[in-house]
Amino acid sequence: MSAPLGNQFWKARSSHGRDPIFATPDALWGACGEYFEWVDANPLYEARPFAYQGEVKVENIARMRAMTISGLCIFLGIARRSWDNYCERDGFGDVTARVEAIIRTQKFEGAAADLLNTSIIARELGLADKSEVTGKGGAALTSTVDELSKNDIARRVAFLLAQGLNSAAE
Repeated sequence: MSAPLGNQFWKARSSHGRDPIFATPDALWGACGEYFEWVDANPLYEARPFAYQGEVKVENIARMRAMTISGLCIFLGIARRSWDNYCERDGFGDVTARVEAIIRTQKFEGAAADLLNTSIIARELGLADKSEVTGKGGAALTSTVDELSKNDIARRVAFLLAQGLNSAAE
């Protein structure tokens, strides 16, 4: 049986949707601070063998744990979408921007000091070297080999070989 026409049962609800986990920016900042402390207190460990006077020992070496937004969300018990919603909520933007800056800085400085894998962190931070090669006027490169005759190709190969011989003789 469907609800009667013109019902207003929805007005009986005291709220719509779940209450946010963090009611204030200060509560969110405090929880993020706990994540930062947890990351520092829980490094990753690398088993590294050492040889001393003929005896080989395997020691666990503490390695820096990189902070991430996804790790923060897991720690806070929220989805990434919830974090993005906090970023857009009034009053929370300063806190979320500060947290994201701290995480970015921690990863950058860790990679710069060779405490984190530099290539992984560079990709995550969008710092990878990128170069794009284009043809004349920004057009796509085309293969000109198909357009050359066999005689032209042979002439160019002979020229390159002669250059190689001349530079080897010098």
